[in-house]
Amino acid sequence: MNPGNVVYRLAALAVLVVASLVYLSPLVLPADFPLPSFLQREPLHLGLDLRGGTHLLFAVDVEKAVENNLGRAADELRRELKDQKIQTGEITQQGKTLRLSLTSPDQRAAFDDLVKNRFPNLVMTSQSSDGPPVIELSPSPREQEQQRRFAIDQSLETIRNRIDQFGVSEPSIQRQGDQDIVVQLPGVQDPQRAKELIGKTAVLEFKLVADKTGAGTEKLQAANPLPGAASEYVLDKKVLMSGSAVADARVRPGTQLEGPYVELILSDRGAREFEAITGESVGRNLAIVLDGKVFSAPVIREKIGGGRASITGSFDIKEARDLAIVLRAGALPAPIKIAEERTVGPSLGRDSIRQGIVSLLVGGALVVLFMVFYYRGAGLLADGALVLNVLFMMAILAAFGATLTLPGIAGVVLTLGMAVDANVLINERIREELRTGKTARAALEAGYDRAWAAIRDSNITTLISGLILFQFGSGPVKGFAVTLCVGLVTTVFTAVFVTRMYYDWQLSRRQLLTVSV
Repeated sequence: MNPGNVVYRLAALAVLVVASLVYLSPLVLPADFPLPSFLQREPLHLGLDLRGGTHLLFAVDVEKAVENNLGRAADELRRELKDQKIQTGEITQQGKTLRLSLTSPDQRAAFDDLVKNRFPNLVMTSQSSDGPPVIELSPSPREQEQQRRFAIDQSLETIRNRIDQFGVSEPSIQRQGDQDIVVQLPGVQDPQRAKELIGKTAVLEFKLVADKTGAGTEKLQAANPLPGAASEYVLDKKVLMSGSAVADARVRPGTQLEGPYVELILSDRGAREFEAITGESVGRNLAIVLDGKVFSAPVIREKIGGGRASITGSFDIKEARDLAIVLRAGALPAPIKIAEERTVGPSLGRDSIRQGIVSLLVGGALVVLFMVFYYRGAGLLADGALVLNVLFMMAILAAFGATLTLPGIAGVVLTLGMAVDANVLINERIREELRTGKTARAALEAGYDRAWAAIRDSNITTLISGLILFQFGSGPVKGFAVTLCVGLVTTVFTAVFVTRMYYDWQLSRRQLLTVSV
């Protein structure tokens, strides 16, 4: 045995112990203690079940997303038909189908080429009739499925952006099933505001106020009508510009009479469109419509350049801030509704923490006592490895900013049992070798070699199971899987390599901890 090699390994172990203590130090340091940039003030975040907060399950109307996409395709089709001078009757939408008629059968070939080249994802069918040909257009089944998946993915990202700007620490936002999204907000005890912020569709449109009611117009309610002001507006249905042209939205203080307002900063393309729209509509009212309600309809006095617009509407500061958040985060691709709502109080979280810690301490104490009683000195060594195992596991979780949940604590307890199982295998193999009359050095070599195969195989199979749970499980299951997978890695390291390191050190000094036989 090379004593120098053992010294190097012990030094490396000491470095790991010190690094682990450093990463966990914010847990015991005062809140105002200055920390280096690589350390987090809260290294182990508490999940919803431990801290309390709000649990929301949203169902995304993916079929409405398909219809919305078809509506946008209809607008684009109208422009293309106008540009290519193909005359058709009015294009109407019924669910996932567009219906139109050609005014002249001679234009059928040109229409077919247009759909084939510009709208390849639309399936075209014709209906026989005595009059002009009636044509129906629908998204292909493959296109509809892609749009459904995209609606879920975009909704997930939009909700995540809104919550990030909302300022919630360590939220959990995950997809569940085909069209559901689970949102967990630790520490949030006001679910109503969270629901309003997350669930707002935030479809922003700019439309002109119509001179009179007629074809091509619609009536929309005012969002916050002032006394004496109009509570309903008649608008042109044509959307001049949408929220996709908005690059940023900010809250401005406004006047004491009107209160704060939201300033829109348009993209380069949006700024050019807005300048053209206002230049062509001087003297008319331009309505700013959000989710089907008119927030303001100011008169256009002159062409407006610079790429800025504003939304007023008797907001208080919280309403203006929330509106700016949803405009910055973008619109949801489809309506969402709350399928489940649950609020976990802080007192329940404290009870969960207490119960989790008690279970961890009781389970750990029983394991420690059993190992010392049954294996004496070798059991004491295994207990020391167990302490290092927990230390390394918590340090890794802290380094990655993991969130600790009640199932996660269960994963820690399970890891302790598996760590002891590895040491039991090693000690029993060493016992068997000592009974055959081998020397301490030979018994250790053979015992570790024989136990390693079983330890390796059992931990690898469990690790694979943990990775599958993490990939396909929901929030609580993921919390369990994270601590389980991290614990398996630290278990193999401490139960096999750390204990072997100690035995090698003892052998290098011609001493050996007694193993019961």
